[in-house]
Amino acid sequence: MAKSNQILMLSFLLSLLIISAIGDEKPRGVTYDSRSLIVNGNRELFFSGSIHYPRSPPEMWPDIIRKAKEGGINLVQTYVFWNIHEPVQDQFDFEGNYDIVKFIKEIGKQDMYVTLRIGPYIEAEWSSGGFPYWLREIKNITFRSYNEPFVYHMKKYAEMVIGLMKKEKLFAPQGGPIILAQIENEYNNVQAAYKENGKKYIEWAATMAAEIYDGVPWIMCKQKEAPPSVINACNGRHCADTFTGPNGPNKPSLWTENWTAQYRTYGDPPSQRSAEDLAFSVARFFAKNGTLTNYYMYHGGTNFGRSSSSFVTTRYYDEAPLDEFGLKRDPKWSHLRDLHRALRLSRRALLWGTPTVQKINENLEITVYENIAEQMCAAFLTNNHTTKPSNITFRGAEYYLPEKSVSILADCKTVVYNTQTVVSQHNSRNFVPSEKAKNLKWEMYEEKVPTINDLALKNREPLELYSLIKDKSDYAWYSTRINLNHRDLPMRPDILPVLQIASMGHALVVFVNGQYVGFGHGNNIEKSFVFRHPIVLKPGINDITLLAEIVGYPNSGAYMEKRFAGPRGITIQGLMAGTLDVTQNVWGHEVGVFGENEQLFNEEGANKVKWTSLTDPPPGPVTWYKTYFDAPEGTDPVALKMDQMQKGMMWVNGKCLGRYWVSFLSPLGQATQSEYHIPRAFLKPQNNLLVVFEETGGQPDKITIVTVNRDTICSMITEYHPPDVKSWERSGGKFCAVVEDLKAGASLTCPDDNVIEKVEFASYGNPDGACGNFLMRNCTSPNSVKVAEDYCLGKHTCTIPVDREIFDEPDKDPCPNIFKTLAVQVKCVVPKKN
Repeated sequence: MAKSNQILMLSFLLSLLIISAIGDEKPRGVTYDSRSLIVNGNRELFFSGSIHYPRSPPEMWPDIIRKAKEGGINLVQTYVFWNIHEPVQDQFDFEGNYDIVKFIKEIGKQDMYVTLRIGPYIEAEWSSGGFPYWLREIKNITFRSYNEPFVYHMKKYAEMVIGLMKKEKLFAPQGGPIILAQIENEYNNVQAAYKENGKKYIEWAATMAAEIYDGVPWIMCKQKEAPPSVINACNGRHCADTFTGPNGPNKPSLWTENWTAQYRTYGDPPSQRSAEDLAFSVARFFAKNGTLTNYYMYHGGTNFGRSSSSFVTTRYYDEAPLDEFGLKRDPKWSHLRDLHRALRLSRRALLWGTPTVQKINENLEITVYENIAEQMCAAFLTNNHTTKPSNITFRGAEYYLPEKSVSILADCKTVVYNTQTVVSQHNSRNFVPSEKAKNLKWEMYEEKVPTINDLALKNREPLELYSLIKDKSDYAWYSTRINLNHRDLPMRPDILPVLQIASMGHALVVFVNGQYVGFGHGNNIEKSFVFRHPIVLKPGINDITLLAEIVGYPNSGAYMEKRFAGPRGITIQGLMAGTLDVTQNVWGHEVGVFGENEQLFNEEGANKVKWTSLTDPPPGPVTWYKTYFDAPEGTDPVALKMDQMQKGMMWVNGKCLGRYWVSFLSPLGQATQSEYHIPRAFLKPQNNLLVVFEETGGQPDKITIVTVNRDTICSMITEYHPPDVKSWERSGGKFCAVVEDLKAGASLTCPDDNVIEKVEFASYGNPDGACGNFLMRNCTSPNSVKVAEDYCLGKHTCTIPVDREIFDEPDKDPCPNIFKTLAVQVKCVVPKKN
């Protein structure tokens, strides 16, 4: 009996412990209200970054995610790319850099969250907006509409993706990192084109998503009239001013795409967006009740293979905080890092305080979040004027506000951050020719230009290009044959017939009787073009052969399944009988070029043909080139410098690096992209096979293999800059300084474990310019370089105080009556081993 009582007592105590544990445990899952998302019972501010798993190899993922976290990112947003996962209907691929499960688990491993944008339409400057080609050939299908074939396949796809995530326990209620999911993408842009079926489709999509899985909130971006079951979110550059707000009283303000620059298409000039403008937009959004912003992109990466959409460059969003190579682009990376810290110092007030707004005038504004009972307070002082700084009085103190800036006062007293004054360091990117991978020995193989007799697929007129190649290649041969007698040809030697080809896009390489005639192309704005060129014809049989090309499938707009490309009208002008229309002359076709179909870009395929030594000059169009090289020295990223080539594709060890197009110049007379990323993960220590297919003619002997670094680092600080935001912290709910001397300083930190070898520029006075291109003006301390050297040489990190007494004795100051600026540029190197 006593033993029985003991067992009962132990059972009772154990039950109490279990009840107590359950009572203490916060609920797992994601909810929301009008203020914020609530994850596992906790409110949080979210600083999100878009990182796309197919745009970098898995070996790079941990480092990219780590650097994002170091930059203050706590949420990673990614699309799911249907066309890479199901390239053939019902055949799936989740290997290599398509391994989305591995990618999401790595994010969770680093204690970060995920927004999963399943699409299936993603845009993303990705071929077909993510739709697999086979979907286009489903009978009677209309993409992105309430169309029975489309909604059937979309639901099937969504169930597959969500099923995989649930199976791997990747959603937050299962203990995983996924806290948000997105269905569709920017549908408002095209909804009107589908009329009533557009409205029915978007309502169906929202209902379908929630029925498949309701464990996390679903969102739609750029969807003003989003169904009640989803949160509508903003995309753009300044959502604080352009977003009309959630379309329901209990939905938080979310910003799904804050564009860090702009993707680039071939022929574009550089795309830029300053760190200051980005920071201003985010601070404004959080001042206006926002609690989540996502940088699109935080790391853009590389469009490997043929993955980019029409005319989009192989390099994607290189101007993001982490550049194409995964290197920190400062000051964008570091200035945003500091912003995130400043907002986190204000977190309690932002999440639990009551906001009030005071408009001083049309440009000046004070926003305060305050909870008096809990002694929480944070303020945003805003100057919206784009050219004039101003002073503003707040709670008895006067604050200076530079033009178009927001100052964040984490305790309603202390300026911990201003969006316009960059305290963090800058850097400049360098491309350094490799010593180990130079003196390349090139060989070549010329494609045979086919005639109609070589091409098995015949049709009266040229077949439409997209549906001919079926996303298997960028290329298709077209050829026809005409028979002329000498009376058909112009009699005068100064007159030649003109070949005119009207093409729906994207490019053409033209041959007559096996001889190269010319190259024509469209652009991202106008894909179609007309090629016109004089040609030499002869009495008898003449072969006209075209290598028609696409530069990616389209990715946006309504009715994407009804887009067309390729030659549609071919005439010969200037013949003695007038214009000859050969459009319906019977044409032969073949998808791909010989070297592509035989895979000359890998070791097995390269052995199928006889390569010859490179001639001088190189032979010209449709030629393959190959060489071998050893992996470059060190661990820096690697790239190909292709500035003397024209247009084509590149492979290393059988892996396609993507398209290159150096001959398409921007209005500035420069190539849109000259350097092309070779991930270290693609390389062996020795004998790496590099193969290039050149379409129109270039100089392969001028190709250079380079390493990439950002070892040139800089700082530019004024006397009125606030101290670094790291000078403060919150401890036990209290806001306090963690340094004794709250002054601005030029802080420099080398990447990795490198140290400062040289001070390349230093001026304390009124310098101008930017990192890598500083200029000394009419005022500078003669001791500037020496002071910088004393503080920094041989160190991994250093801070040079902005203090007049350090640089000059009072009676020797060369310009005592100006506000001074300190600009410093140093070079970092790998430290020498003892």
